[in-house]
Amino acid sequence: MMSEIIPSKPIPPPWVSNVVEDHFGLSVILHVGNAQQVFRWIEPGRFLMGAPADESERGSAELQHEVTLSSGYWLADTACTQAFWLAVWPVNPSHFQDHPQNPVENVSWHDAQGFIVQLNRRFPGLCARLPSEAEWEYACRAMTTTPFSFGNQVSVEQVNFHGNYPCIGGDKGLYRQRTVPVGSLPANPWGLYEMHGNVWEWCADWYGEYPATPQFDPRGPIIGKMRVLRGGTWSDPARYARSANRSRIEPAYRPRSSGFRIALGQIRDPVGMRNRIG
Repeated sequence: MMSEIIPSKPIPPPWVSNVVEDHFGLSVILHVGNAQQVFRWIEPGRFLMGAPADESERGSAELQHEVTLSSGYWLADTACTQAFWLAVWPVNPSHFQDHPQNPVENVSWHDAQGFIVQLNRRFPGLCARLPSEAEWEYACRAMTTTPFSFGNQVSVEQVNFHGNYPCIGGDKGLYRQRTVPVGSLPANPWGLYEMHGNVWEWCADWYGEYPATPQFDPRGPIIGKMRVLRGGTWSDPARYARSANRSRIEPAYRPRSSGFRIALGQIRDPVGMRNRIG
């Protein structure tokens, strides 16, 4: 029997002074010093994770299976910027440091977790964390079923990838050879920027093979050797930026192409929030 999904009514966490609703949905802003991060509310739902067998350039680890996410969550609308990182930690590890809104990169999974620990210490009750792999793909797809949230193909005007290597049938384009500031390229249907390309994004999960059966709130294997990264990067062919594509490396490794996006755990409350939208 299919499990029931009960849409939750999100409540602003203690650090939020106002909530905004626009054509993408609900958002809140976290301020740390002079830096800020916007978070989008992601409703609970059900989707097909992975890629269908006939998807062009599908990887062998992308077995399609049904996933149910029973709780909503807040997800940063961009990868963590260098400005936001420096508001919490004093040393910038990034290679491309010419713009404060560039995504922080050259960070390991452990680095990302250390940053989140410090952020949670500053804001008790924030419940910041890395998204699970399932939460990441669900948000990336934004209810789309095509290889990209933009459709079957992408251009360099939509995604920062190695423009000399488009997907099969696509057109070549500019190879920027670097990251771009977050929010530079079009958002997906849920208002999330650069889910495809720019930097790989760490997820919370250990890497493991997908199950063939439907899953409920999956969190990956209990133990493992490598952590999951998603989204592709500025130096990779377009196929690595597909919604279903999976990558993994050791959690202590710091590639120049790796960054992260922050999620906030759901705070359940019986009081609705839409009357508090300002």
